[in-house]
Amino acid sequence: MAAPAHLPPPAMDEDGATPPAPAAPESVPPPPEPKPSLLRQRPPVRVTSEFDSERRLFSHRFSCRVLDGFAKLRLRVSHGAGGGGIAWGPPDVSLLAKNFSVIVDPASRSAVLRGSTDLAGSLRLRASHNTKEQQGEVSVAANLGDSPCKIELSSLVPPSGLPRATFFFPKGEVSIKEKILDEGDRILSVNGLVKSHVLNGVCTAVYNDNALNIKYRYKDDEISFIPSISLPSNSLSFAFKRQLTPGDKLSYWYNFDTNYWGAVYKHKENKHLKWKAGYESDNRLGWASLWVGDAGGSTKEVPLKAKVRFTLKVPQDNVQNSVVVFHVKKRWDF
Repeated sequence: MAAPAHLPPPAMDEDGATPPAPAAPESVPPPPEPKPSLLRQRPPVRVTSEFDSERRLFSHRFSCRVLDGFAKLRLRVSHGAGGGGIAWGPPDVSLLAKNFSVIVDPASRSAVLRGSTDLAGSLRLRASHNTKEQQGEVSVAANLGDSPCKIELSSLVPPSGLPRATFFFPKGEVSIKEKILDEGDRILSVNGLVKSHVLNGVCTAVYNDNALNIKYRYKDDEISFIPSISLPSNSLSFAFKRQLTPGDKLSYWYNFDTNYWGAVYKHKENKHLKWKAGYESDNRLGWASLWVGDAGGSTKEVPLKAKVRFTLKVPQDNVQNSVVVFHVKKRWDF
């Protein structure tokens, strides 16, 4: 067996004392993290581009969250083919938040400001102002105790008469406002809306400026039937919709006063492909359109989706003037 190795004795200073052990090296702080680039600091941007061949118009909408997601900034620009080339329109700029919004229209050199806030109790204040017209509106709404009813008072600023009072209840609403006649007289005008379930359907009555419109809507899994009448003109019309198959639907409407009618047939192959065909007697126009892309899909689920619609229009009086128009809509997230 090998003999154990002998370690040399620790060194001593001149007085024979053992020197202290060397101090441990101090910990070096980690290097600072590099700052993100400007491209990484910017919020995500959504771009929506559209083209309408009938109007020969391009439109682009840019939107992004700003102020740490507190508000949304939106910019809309459009351009089309003018007489001397491409004509750009003035951009629209909007700043939208939950309780505040500013919409600037450079074309009319105006801006619309809107805001709302909750006051003490169940009071809610809303206000709006148009900088070009120098006119706005202020309204205060309050819940009536624990009931679902609510009352609202609103007035123009500067005021031009008595404020408008609106009473909301579960089945509708009633409003009273001051109205100026052509002769200059001021009267109180009552408008309202009432809904009620009748015979497995919903009946809606709308009263506005001494005119009453009554509409009844019956709907089940296969059939929708919607007759309506306007008083005192006694104008009667109805609409009929029939779900033939899960992917096929037929719609028809008729106006008894003018004898105008229309019909539309829809076929949905899947959520990304469908087509429609119809006829409008008032315009004496037959048409057919093809949709490619989920027209009702959410951009949050499919942010890169696109929609394309082709439409063939055939005038009954002049078939040779038939035209094909298309509309394209595309979205990106950056």
